[in-house]
Amino acid sequence: MSALIQQLKQPFVRALSVFTGPRVIYGWRNADGSWCANTRVSTHACLEGLDGLVLGDHVFIGHFNRIDGSNGLLIEEGVQVTNYASILSHSSHRSVRVMGRRYVNDTDPLGYVRKATRVGAYSFIGPHSVIAPGAKIGKGVIVQGYSFVSGEVPDFAIVGPQAHGKAAVVVGDTREIDRALLQRHPELQPLYAHWAGKDNLRRALQGEVRPDRQQDAV
Repeated sequence: MSALIQQLKQPFVRALSVFTGPRVIYGWRNADGSWCANTRVSTHACLEGLDGLVLGDHVFIGHFNRIDGSNGLLIEEGVQVTNYASILSHSSHRSVRVMGRRYVNDTDPLGYVRKATRVGAYSFIGPHSVIAPGAKIGKGVIVQGYSFVSGEVPDFAIVGPQAHGKAAVVVGDTREIDRALLQRHPELQPLYAHWAGKDNLRRALQGEVRPDRQQDAV
């Protein structure tokens, strides 16, 4: 299907989804005009700040997510965002608390957070997760469901929730879980190396992954 036809299809399917329920639409055009033919976005995802939102190709954004590009959000190639997740580039809750009724009329509220956020290639964002403004998530990362992630997450980390209200921690490495499949199917190895790098392919195959899996990810 051509890019033009796909673009014309998008508003029609979104309108129809009011009656039929959520649908996933192929094709996405960024504000700079770049076309991502294989990116899929739900009709029921909340997309904000489109001028600052950049999606790579082969991205999947499922139903009922909040995707906030108001201060810059890059979601790189192959990222999967499941459901009910929030990926943010601004935060106002502290400002609202400390400023009270004054907040609504203030053009530069105290404590307001504006930070660009990035999700690296071929990462996975589990359901009910929150990616805080300014987070830098590496490539090949798994963010387990119900995680709160801020700061930097290293490439290939598996991060999971601690107790309620605490930041996620590194609990594993995705190269470990990819090893068996890559060994059984060597034809996949060049595809893996294309986005992960040859050194990370070698580490996956040989089991040479980081020793700090239990450290805080944020």
